[in-house]
This record gives sequence, C-alpha cells and structure tokens, in this order.
Amino acid sequence: MFGRAPKKSDNTKYYEVLGVPKTASQDNLKKAYRKAAMMNHPDKGGDPEKFKELAQAYEVLSDPEKREIYDQYGEDALKKGMGSGGGGGHDPFDIFQSFFGGGSSRVHRQRRGEDVIHPLKVSLEDLYNGTSKKLSLGRNVLCKKCKGKGSKSGASMTCSGCQGSGMKISIRHLGPSMIQQMQQPCNECKGTGESISNRDRCTQCKGEKVVQEKKVLDVVVEKGMQNGQKITLTGEADEAPDTVTGDTVFVIQQKEHPKFKRKGDDLFVEHKLSLTEALCGFQFVLTHLDGRSLVIKSNRGEVIKPDQYKGIGDEGMPMHQRPFMKGTLYVHFTVDFPDSLNPEQVKALEAILPPRPVVKMTPKEMDECEETTLHDVNIEEEMRRKKAQAEQEADDEDMHGGAQRVQCAQQ
Repeated sequence: MFGRAPKKSDNTKYYEVLGVPKTASQDNLKKAYRKAAMMNHPDKGGDPEKFKELAQAYEVLSDPEKREIYDQYGEDALKKGMGSGGGGGHDPFDIFQSFFGGGSSRVHRQRRGEDVIHPLKVSLEDLYNGTSKKLSLGRNVLCKKCKGKGSKSGASMTCSGCQGSGMKISIRHLGPSMIQQMQQPCNECKGTGESISNRDRCTQCKGEKVVQEKKVLDVVVEKGMQNGQKITLTGEADEAPDTVTGDTVFVIQQKEHPKFKRKGDDLFVEHKLSLTEALCGFQFVLTHLDGRSLVIKSNRGEVIKPDQYKGIGDEGMPMHQRPFMKGTLYVHFTVDFPDSLNPEQVKALEAILPPRPVVKMTPKEMDECEETTLHDVNIEEEMRRKKAQAEQEADDEDMHGGAQRVQCAQQ
C-alpha cells in the first residue's frame, strides 16, 4: 500500500534568504551565498541569526537531491527526513569554512577587536557641498619583524604569574571577617597569558607584538549627512594578535553656522525688514552655502507681517544619498518698527493709511475717566523680579510663623 504524499509547505523561503530566483544556477547560488555570508559573518559584526539562515539555505539548495525535495514539497518535507538528512543540521561556521576552503573542520574563531570612535567636526557648508578630509591618526599594528609573535623565534611560554589565564585574583580585607576578591589582568604578561624571555624578545616591538603607526585616513563626508551620523572605515582600528581588527568610526558633529539653522533637510534663515520694506516691498541678496547669490524679493503690493515665514522650494539641504533632491529654505521675517514719529510723519501716514477707529464717549464718561501713563518694561525681567519677591515673602512668613508657634508651645 502506497503512503500518502507529504503535504506541501513553503518552498520559496531559502531562495528569498539568498536573494536569488528559483531558477538560479549553482554558480549563482555560490555567488549569492559568498556575498551575503561575508556581509553577515558575526566576526565582522553581522547578524548571527541571518548568518545561520544563509548557511541553512545554501546547504539545502547546493545539494541537488535536497533542492528537488524542497522545490516539490517544501521545508517541512526536509525536516521530516526525506532525502539524505534534513536541512539545517550542520554548523553554519563549518559550512562557511568549507565553502571558502580549508576543509570542513571548525575554523578557529578569533575575537573581534574594539572599534575606535572619533568625533568629526564639520561645517554646514561641508555637509551641504560634501567634502573629503585627510586625518592622520595613530594606531597599533602587528609588528612586521616578528609577525606579531613578540619573539625572534616565534615561541612563547605560559606566564608563570597567572598560569596562562591572563588574569590574577587579588584579595582585599575590608574588615573583620570581610574580604573582597577582585579579578584583574595579570601585570606580568599584560593579560596575554604568555611570557617571552628577555633574550628572545623582538628587537623592534620589544615583545609587545604591536608597534605604533601613523596613518592618513581619507574620510568622505557625503552631501546631506546629518549631525550624529557615523562614517565607518572597516578594519582601521588597533590591530592585535589573533584578533579581527575593529573599525574606526567617525561621528559627525555639525558646527554652528552664523546665518543658517538646519532642521533635517530644511534650512532656516533670519531676516529683519524695516517698516517701509514690510509695507512697500523689499529685495535683498542671500549668499547660499555653496556660494550662489539668491535674489529674494516680495511680490508687488504684498505686506509682510512681523514673525512671518516664507519658503523657497529646493533650496534647503541636499538629501543624503539623493543629492539632487533638496529640502526647503525658510526665511523668518522680523520687522523693525521706528521708536517714534514726529508730527509731520504722523500726519503724512494718517493721510495714507486707513483711518484710526474713533472712540465715542459721553460727557459723563469723559468726566469719570482717569488718565494713565504707559512706560517701557522688560516683561521677562519683571516676572523674574516678582517671582523672587514672592518667594522671599513666603520664606519670611514661614520663619515668623514658626517663631510664633514655638513661643506659643513654650507658654
């Protein structure tokens, strides 16, 4: 009696993980796996789960028998054991090492060195136009003379101070029956767990395995980059033996600009108008961040109100990685009013401007009204002074009231 055919399940996931069509050849599969595995390798800062998924997908699709089962019945059929073993049973690092050569044995995994982070102060002009900066930085590199061994012979011994662990435990007495144990790097081997005899030390690095090197790095600041954005130079941090070299990371710090303010992809600029300009029209020239001169003027008969904004499209910041698209340039207008007018100016303005509203009052109201006098005030200073005065009065009241309560209690 024939068994029932397995139920079909997802048979596209592995192709999607590798980013290839179902018709992909073995060469295309290899190319796709090579590129994605290198990018997602955990020792290079990649995603371990993604790395595992890539290995599982490649293991199945690179095997003609497994691929045929997967294409016909999907992932569940492989998990149930159809064909010569289910998918995803092998170590992803074994698959990676086997693919890139060196047999199927587990590759010795190196620890990853720390990244080095530097602030990079950049002007707004540089972020608008893009620039390239050459920076000279010092870093540790493996000694070329001893190839990072630290010794002439290439040999080393186990450190007797820490027995090769690289760490020492010290005990500190805090008091009666109280002690504190602290673990710290061995000072004899500097945490390496190895020692090199004085006679065998490399004459160039003095047994340190690394030497200082000055290197000029070319840091490219792209158009439209933002404050706080990172520029990563892969593998440019300090080198160390048996360690994957970390990255040098530059964090953009945008300098303040005397004229322009930035918010995302938009630019803001302040401009003060005289009262005549606000009422009768204005025209001025603004020098942009790339040196261009922009003529900015009002429309005929237009009146600009204090604290009003006007926008100019496509004159803001370039958008990062889309430099031909730009944000908006906003102009914030303030109006400078005159401090006073002489009688002739008032009369001339009254003849031009709409008439003032007439306030009608009865004779009785006129007799009962009181004249007032306006005076200039700094409202913020006025409020601070009143607040400080109120706090002082409250403190005085608490102090006097407390004294009275104490006196009553004594009586």
